[in-house]
Amino acid sequence: MTIKVVPRATRDEIVGMMDDGTLKVRVTAAPVDQAANIAVRRVLAKALALKPRNVEILHGNTSRRKILRVSGMNATELHARLALTV
Repeated sequence: MTIKVVPRATRDEIVGMMDDGTLKVRVTAAPVDQAANIAVRRVLAKALALKPRNVEILHGNTSRRKILRVSGMNATELHARLALTV
């Protein structure tokens, strides 16, 4: 799954899907010492009813665009749960 992170936002939230299929996520954490990455994992895990360890950042640790792997559910279930949060 590809996401775009907006750090230093006013609240933690999943904004929705962008036109290119990228999920947009806002987090209050600053992009310092992996704080924003930890917040992204926590926000997505909470929305998907998973533990943060099930959300792994594969690429883009220092970028706003990230590629994630979500374990514990299939793609259909993932998209269905995300649709409920937006």
